[in-house]
Amino acid sequence: MIKYNLKCKKCKNIFDSWFSSSNEFDRLKKLKLLNCEKCKSLNVEKSLMSPQVINRSKNIRLNDDSKKTKLLKKKLKEYQNFIKTNFEYVGNNFAYEARSIHYNKKKSKGIYGKASIEDVKNLRDEGIETETIPWIEDKEN
Repeated sequence: MIKYNLKCKKCKNIFDSWFSSSNEFDRLKKLKLLNCEKCKSLNVEKSLMSPQVINRSKNIRLNDDSKKTKLLKKKLKEYQNFIKTNFEYVGNNFAYEARSIHYNKKKSKGIYGKASIEDVKNLRDEGIETETIPWIEDKEN
């Protein structure tokens, strides 16, 4: 059995589903038997998900308290602070603003914001350089 995070391209709903194998998702999608649980759209795709990692030497799950995870979070926070300090936040208008800068030479300062995977792919296809980094929210007190 394999668990996938699924995303509806129509309503942007994200939900989980189990499949007997990785090929089973493709088979069901091809037969048009996969649909969004919220809007019933057939335009459902797999999205990125993190695997469950087990440390075989101790037979315990690695959790957020591991040294590697703490170091990774620290580095991501440093990158995020650099970006927040040196770039302009454009929110959900990232693709539009990136095109404006590229085609109209509108701004000189870099930007950051939110874009779908498809938007980022289209920007790169147009020759517009973009980078994607994981963004973690500071939810710790």
